This record gives sequence, structure tokens and C-alpha cells, in this order.
Amino acid sequence: MGGSQGSQDLGKALLRIVLGVLILMHGIAKVTGASGIGFVSKVVADAGLPAWVAYGVYIGELLAPILLIIGLWSRLAAVVVAANMLFAMFLVHSKQFGMLADTGGWALELQGMYLGAALAVALLGAGRLSVGGISGKLN
Repeated sequence: MGGSQGSQDLGKALLRIVLGVLILMHGIAKVTGASGIGFVSKVVADAGLPAWVAYGVYIGELLAPILLIIGLWSRLAAVVVAANMLFAMFLVHSKQFGMLADTGGWALELQGMYLGAALAVALLGAGRLSVGGISGKLN
């Protein structure tokens, strides 16, 4: 039993808007913070990746979340957020994969939840309560 179409659309909107707002807060911190993109640039360089890869964080933490919040190209934006989370997990948090937090949960539960939510939006789409509506493969 999937519930009414209205409740499904509301659930999709809630998922993508909350995900978008929470990820956007990280992007805003990178733009307004004292270190700017410096930390990300260092991590990318230490991993042997080209310097321009660091600027992908702006796409993954500013542009994609805004698209999720308004519901435009939501599937694509969710895939970008998922990729951003994978980069973060492997480049910044790889030592924490098998660790538990002091509270007993997985040390990467926040990143894992962001990744899972992004994958869910990529599979579900934006729903009717979005700028893009239900038309198009990317929404």
C-alpha cells in the first residue's frame, strides 16, 4: 500500500528539501568560512587528483542542493550530491569506515544518511510538488 499520490508527492518533497537544505548549509560554510575551499583543495591534492576537482564541491554543496530544494533536475542533482558524499567519505573520512561513534552509531552515519537520501531522491524523482514536476527523466 503506497498511500495516496498526494502523500507520496509530499514525502518526496520533504526528502529532497531536507536533504537540499542540510547539504546547502555545508556549501554556505565553505563559501563564507575563513578557509574557503582550502581544506578541500588540500585533500584533493593529497589524493593526487587535479586541483580543479576541488571546485566540484561547489556544484555538490551549492548548486545541486538548490536544485533539490526547488525541485528542478532533481534526479541529476541527487546523483551529484551522492557523488559528493562518496568523495567526502573516501577522501576525508576513509579511516572512519569501520569505526563507531562515542554514541554507538556508525562514525559516518551522517554521510551515510546523506548518501542514502540522495540515492532515494535519484530513484524516486521530485514528485509533483516541484518546479520541474513529474515530467522528464532528470526530474
